Amino acid sequence: MAHCVSPEAEKILDKEFPVLDKGFVRLVDYLGSDQRIVQSARVSYGEGTKTYRQDKGLINYLMRNDHTSPFEQVVFTFHVKAPIFVARQWVRHRTARMNEISGRYSVMKDETYLPPCDMIALQSEDNKQGRMDEPVDRETAEKIRDCLSRNAEDTFRTYHELLDTGLAREIARINLPLSMYTEFYWEIDLHNLFHFLQLRLDHHAQAEIRAYARVMFDMVKAVCPIAAEAFENHRLNGRSFSGDEVEAIRAMCEGRPNPLEGRAREIFLEKLNK
Repeated sequence: MAHCVSPEAEKILDKEFPVLDKGFVRLVDYLGSDQRIVQSARVSYGEGTKTYRQDKGLINYLMRNDHTSPFEQVVFTFHVKAPIFVARQWVRHRTARMNEISGRYSVMKDETYLPPCDMIALQSEDNKQGRMDEPVDRETAEKIRDCLSRNAEDTFRTYHELLDTGLAREIARINLPLSMYTEFYWEIDLHNLFHFLQLRLDHHAQAEIRAYARVMFDMVKAVCPIAAEAFENHRLNGRSFSGDEVEAIRAMCEGRPNPLEGRAREIFLEKLNK
C-alpha cells in the first residue's frame, strides 16, 4: 500500500482547536485516509484505487453494510484538554489507547471549567441524566457561576497549602474538583471513532462532550472526507428499525393502522420524526 497523505489534514496537524472555555483538541498524527480504506477493501481480489466515483461508492457500500474492518485501517491520535467530568465520560469508550497526565507526578494547574450562562439549566423532567433545553435566567446563572467559581478557588487554595506542607502530591490532589482540566493523548481507529462520534454527537449526550465531538468530526472530515460523508448519511442521519417497526412501516404504507402500542409506538414515532 502507498503511504496516504491528506493535504487538508496536513493543514490542521498539531494545531490547537479551542473547545469550551479553556480546553482544546489537537490532531497529533494520523495514519491513512479514504485511499487506505479502499486499498484495504480491494486487496482481497487484487484491485487498487479506481475513480473517485467508484471509491465513493465502495466506501458507502462498506458503511451501509457494516463492513467495518477497512475503516479500522485508518488511525487518529488526538491531544485533548478537557474537564475531568468530560474525560470520565470519554474513557468509557474502551476501544482506544489513552495516556493521561498524572496528579501523582505533576502539580495540577489551577484551571477549571466554568459553564457560560446559556449552558446552565435545571434538571430535565423527562431525562434523568440531562438538563432542560431552556437555560435559567441570567441573574440565576450568574449566581450559580459565582458559586462554582468560589468553590474551585477554595479547593485549589487548599491544594497548594497542602503541597506547601510537603504532603505527597497523590494525597494533596484528592479533593480537586471534577471541573478541573486534565490532558490526555487518545489513539483510536476510524471505525471505533465513528462509534464514539455517533454516541457523543447525539442530542442526548452532555453538551460539553458534544462540543469536543463536533471539533473532532471536523478533523475526520479533513482526513477522510468520503468516509465522513458516508458516516453522516448512514449513521448520524440514518435510522435503524426493529422487525416490529418494519412491520409498522409496511402497515402504514398499505393504509392499515400502526400496530404498535404504548412505549414502543412512542419510540417508533420519535425515530420517524427525527
